[in-house]
Amino acid sequence: MSSKPAKNDQEKKRVSAILRGLTRLFPDPQCELDYETTYQLLIAVILSAQCTDVRVNMVTPPLFEAFPDAEAMSQATQEEVEILVKSTGFFRNKAKNIIAASRRIVEEFDGEVPAVMDDLLSLAGVARKTANVVLGECFGIAEGVVVDTHVRRLSNLLGLVDSQDPKRIEKELMALLPKKRWIKFSHQLILHGRRTCIANRPKCDQCPLLKHCPGAMQKD
Repeated sequence: MSSKPAKNDQEKKRVSAILRGLTRLFPDPQCELDYETTYQLLIAVILSAQCTDVRVNMVTPPLFEAFPDAEAMSQATQEEVEILVKSTGFFRNKAKNIIAASRRIVEEFDGEVPAVMDDLLSLAGVARKTANVVLGECFGIAEGVVVDTHVRRLSNLLGLVDSQDPKRIEKELMALLPKKRWIKFSHQLILHGRRTCIANRPKCDQCPLLKHCPGAMQKD
């Protein structure tokens, strides 16, 4: 299927049906990372790379108890942070990035997480996915579409895109979807990927999006 934005009425109706179906499934989708402040969400998302939200939610309470804000984390040692985040994987690089990002937040942004995409991207360990999560979840700013492993997999299965490149997928989804849906769409697709369209064991017989899913039809 073409990866270009929908050009005909039939395809536009199909996309609209997918959006309606996702909204029926998840009318009020929420981020599943636990956090109390914008800073804590930023750190949790950095830790979530190649790691489950469940694991991150186990790690962050003691981490934030020891280092609750950017000021505290900026003064942490590499070893202190590594010990606390080790079970999330790639812990040395994550600890390094968390400390570096915290120092920049303190030095350049007065200790507050910035609400501007370019400023967020200037932080160590922050790419567009992380920046989009923080902007959408904490500031209600739809600067782009979060593309994680679930969004990449399901947007391909649903025939919304035909690419494995996160940057290209984000660009195409931004062109395809109404801007007012960018934030909610990612949350909904992530939850659908965790609840029903599970990798390698999808529950297609339980999926209300089945008739709109070329990927599922190809398996039959």
